[in-house]
Amino acid sequence: MTKYKTKAWQRKEGKNEKEGGLNAKGRASYNKETGGNLKPPVSKEQAAKSPKSASRRESFCSRMSGMKKKLTSEKTAKDPNSRINKALRKWDC
Repeated sequence: MTKYKTKAWQRKEGKNEKEGGLNAKGRASYNKETGGNLKPPVSKEQAAKSPKSASRRESFCSRMSGMKKKLTSEKTAKDPNSRINKALRKWDC
């Protein structure tokens, strides 16, 4: 029996507070609990090595950029600590 009732991806230890999103432990916990297949973000350097990663990054960046334009307020769009801006930075969008 574990010490915690909640899974790592729901607690601070499974999250990457500084950069946003989940860390490796959080992704593993989420995948184990839900049967999902979360993968880490793809940076420009990683995308240059693999066409599959490059297309995944391109797809994510275009999707999130559109969401930022359509779904965020002006204040959130300019806030460097907003979740959407952290995600776009992590993916080098």
